[in-house]
Amino acid sequence: MSLDVAALCGDHAGMISQPYQLYVERSDPAKNMARYYAMEIEPTMFGEACLTRRWGRIGKRGQEKKHVFEREEEAVRLFLELVKQKRGRGYRPKTSLRHSRS
Repeated sequence: MSLDVAALCGDHAGMISQPYQLYVERSDPAKNMARYYAMEIEPTMFGEACLTRRWGRIGKRGQEKKHVFEREEEAVRLFLELVKQKRGRGYRPKTSLRHSRS
């Protein structure tokens, strides 16, 4: 049985004190740029905290990376550091477009 990081992360036993989720986008039509970045913290089946990051071009599968920490505080620290980094690079929460009907 493999105990790689992907097998450790998932919706299993363990408690996370509050939900940590983020989805942001960065778009610039002039540069043909349309990127997304998503993160969430979930417990592993062993009670550790797993920070999952996903990123890529909007509408595409993109890439994924998982980080497993013994303590939730460590995962939250990286989560907040990455939020600050992405904000500095121009990523913003997705804005909903309102369509008017005539």
